[in-house]
Amino acid sequence: MAKVFVIAEHRAGRLKTSTFELVGAAAGAGNETHVVLLGDGIGELAKELGPYGAKTVHLIQDPALKLYSAEAYSKALSALLKPAGPDIILASHTPTGRDFMPRLAARLGVGLASDCTQIGFNGTELKLRRPVYAGKATAEVEFMGPGPRMATIRPNTVGVPAPDPAKTAEIVNAAANLGTLKSKVLEVVKSSSSRPDVTEVPIVISGGRGLKSAENFKKLEDLADVLGAAVGASRAAVDAGFRPHRDQVGQTGKIVSPTLYIACGISGAIQHLAGMRTSKVIVAINTDAEAPIFQVADYGVVGDLFQVIPNLQEELKKIKEP
Repeated sequence: MAKVFVIAEHRAGRLKTSTFELVGAAAGAGNETHVVLLGDGIGELAKELGPYGAKTVHLIQDPALKLYSAEAYSKALSALLKPAGPDIILASHTPTGRDFMPRLAARLGVGLASDCTQIGFNGTELKLRRPVYAGKATAEVEFMGPGPRMATIRPNTVGVPAPDPAKTAEIVNAAANLGTLKSKVLEVVKSSSSRPDVTEVPIVISGGRGLKSAENFKKLEDLADVLGAAVGASRAAVDAGFRPHRDQVGQTGKIVSPTLYIACGISGAIQHLAGMRTSKVIVAINTDAEAPIFQVADYGVVGDLFQVIPNLQEELKKIKEP
């Protein structure tokens, strides 16, 4: 059994689903599972972690932590974790996790395995798999030397367990110990979009150059509304101005691992495949039967997306109607 610390993520007053994934994975393997929750005025969130298997929640609150910064997070975490003696430290492979975890690893003097898509526990050791060569292969990763073992795990890869309302976690207030900070976050400008982020939902519908215009993405949005999905885009579509960069899926955009990924008018360049090929089920719609996207697709439709999408939407509406 290992002593595992999960670094929680939250946004707009809600814990991210990926945090529940990691807590459930660690606790489900029989580990002593701790969670570190940083912020200001977030005490109520700590109560949500017990049902997923957290034994102890270490609550670090400070006005300097209200808005995320890598410097503040890494300082507060290293001050807590050094004396705590964890065997394993986990965080989600999100923009936040990718930012502070390398800095924390440097402070602790240990290595970090990033963007892992499989995780296994063997006593106090971790066995991990992560994509290499733009997702064309995976490498098994093990650690050498003293711990703690640190890793970031791609969201939507291990699944969220069913919560047990009877379980509760001990909540411990911890000092921030930030010292003098060299930087301060003054403001976070939120996106004007009300649509869900592609990394946060189990279904993603993405469009490529085949959509032909920004206006035609409305067809994907209508389908997404039926499925409760997020709308993504290939780099070609973003470069053409059809979609903002925040929606880009791929090597130079966001990495997603949804339960269902629907690629519409996307040829399947290797840079795009690197961002979505770990999806559980991939559906491709393209007029070109030789498009590379079909090589990774579980289901393929060779046809005009402007005919396929409306028909698909109508059929899904019928299924969802009571």
